[in-house]
Amino acid sequence: MAIMKIRGGDLDLVEYEFGTFAPGKNLKTLGLEKKKYSLKPVTGTVLVKAPARIHLTVLDMNRFAPDHPGGGGIGFAIQCYCTAEVRCTKKEITIDYNRAPIVKNFVEVFRKITGYKGGFAIRVTDHEHKHVGLGSTSTVMIAVATALNDAVGSPLTVTQLRHLIGHNYVEETADGKIAFGFETGVGPAASIHGGMVLMGDELSLVYHHSFAEGRNVYILIPPTDISSAGTQEFDLLMNKARTLDYRDRELKAYLFLMDLVPALERDDVRKIGEVIWEIEFRGSKRAEVEHHSYGIYHYMNLLRERKLEFVGMSSVGPSIAVVTELDKSAMKKMLDPLGLKIAIVTKADNKGLVITRTD
Repeated sequence: MAIMKIRGGDLDLVEYEFGTFAPGKNLKTLGLEKKKYSLKPVTGTVLVKAPARIHLTVLDMNRFAPDHPGGGGIGFAIQCYCTAEVRCTKKEITIDYNRAPIVKNFVEVFRKITGYKGGFAIRVTDHEHKHVGLGSTSTVMIAVATALNDAVGSPLTVTQLRHLIGHNYVEETADGKIAFGFETGVGPAASIHGGMVLMGDELSLVYHHSFAEGRNVYILIPPTDISSAGTQEFDLLMNKARTLDYRDRELKAYLFLMDLVPALERDDVRKIGEVIWEIEFRGSKRAEVEHHSYGIYHYMNLLRERKLEFVGMSSVGPSIAVVTELDKSAMKKMLDPLGLKIAIVTKADNKGLVITRTD
C-alpha cells in the first residue's frame, strides 16, 4: 500500500495510507440503514441519462481528502452524457461495464441501506473521456445511483444519493480493487440539477442556476503527457494546492458570492468568464493549471486574447472549456493557427438527469 505525504506548510505534514480494498468491504451508510424503507420494485427497465460536468475549481483543498469528501467548488453540466440501465432481478447481480468494481461497491451500499434482497441487471455507457476533467466517474455513479433508487420505488432522496456517492466515492485500481478518491460533490449536483452549481463543504448544495443557455461549449484537450490521475493527482491536490488555498480561499469565496452569482442571475457569460479567469490564477486552481508545466496557461491566454467570453480548465485538466456564441466553423478558424483542435462540441445542459422506463 502506498503511503502518501500531505504537506500544508512547514509545520503541517501528515501521512495518508492509500489503501485499496475489494468492492463492498468499506461501506459508509451514513446511518441511513437505521430506517425501514417501503420498497416497490418496478417491472421493466429504468434508464437514467446524466450529463457530464466541467469542474471549474475547488473552493478549499484543505477541507477534503480521500475518504473525506467536501471542499466546496463550482462547475456546470454539459450535453455529454452517461447512461445507466437497471432492471430488478430475483437474486443475481450483473454489471455490464468495463469499470464494474466502482458500480459493484455502490450497489452493496444501496442494498445494505435499503434492505433490498433482490438482484439487479445493470448496463452502463459512459462518455469515454476519462481523466481529462469531465467527471466520468461521478457522472456514471449518479446515473447508476438514481437508476437503482428508481427501480425499487425511490426510497432515498436525491440529496441522500449525492451524499452516499460522496462518502463512497472510489476509483478502481489495476488489480480490480478500489480506493477512496477525491470528491467535492460538484459532479453529482450538476448532473442532477443541470446548469451551474455552487457547493459548500460537506457536499452541501448552496446554489444552482441555468448557465449559458443557447451558447456553444467547446472542449479542447491540448497535447500533454502529464498525468491527472492516481498518485500524481494526490501529490498535486494534497500538497501545493492546499498551501495556495490557505492564502486565497477567502478571495475565492468572495468572488463566488459577490460576482459570480449576480452574473449568473443576469446571464452575463462575459462577466462569469472574467471571474473564472481570475480564479485560474488563485489558490488550488493555480496548482492544477501549473501541473501541466504552464502550457495550459499559454493556450488559455491565447484564447482570451481572441476575446472569447469564457475560458477555463476543468478539474485537474487538461481539458479547456470555452463558452461562446461562435459557431464551429468560426471557432475552428480561430484555433487552427494556435495548434489546438476541438475534442467535443456541445452546449450547457440546464435540465439535469432524465429518468425513463421501458417494458
